[in-house]
Amino acid sequence: MDKLVALSLSIGGLAGIATYFAIGPAAGVFFIWAATIAWGAYFLLGANQQAAINTIVNGIFGVFLAWATALLILKLDPEISIGLETATALIVGGSVVVLVLSAKLPTFAIIPVGVLGYSSTFAYLLQTPDKLNQEVLLGPTLSNPLLVISISFILGSVFGHLSNELAGKLSSIPCSWGKKK
Repeated sequence: MDKLVALSLSIGGLAGIATYFAIGPAAGVFFIWAATIAWGAYFLLGANQQAAINTIVNGIFGVFLAWATALLILKLDPEISIGLETATALIVGGSVVVLVLSAKLPTFAIIPVGVLGYSSTFAYLLQTPDKLNQEVLLGPTLSNPLLVISISFILGSVFGHLSNELAGKLSSIPCSWGKKK
């Protein structure tokens, strides 16, 4: 079978399975949008075991930094003299400096994936009602973005790896469908 056809079938089939879990039995614990961000990162990084590891480690690092940043923002006094918006911007800017400078450590060298984890965390916190609060951020529940976005990134990387492996098996099947003539 043509490699692109095999990859299309494997990604499409596993995307259907992932979607079923995201809107069914794992709803609220597994977010398909965060998982597909990690899934795409896995392929961008080379679609191999190291890509899976880098996606998980760097993605979760970004999640952690965003989580810590959110906690710092919540500690701000709304009446701060420089203004809440300015103080928030400075905290976010500082945390992004930390994210990028952390690339000096080989473990955290994949800056774009860290940014994807960071952004996914703030997407969850800012777009989901009642999540940007200390109770959620410090709670040992699956509403905590440190847990739920990390889980979604891990599963997205796993689905990426599984889809790549399945595509390899499908491409070894003799088939004229999808072949160039």
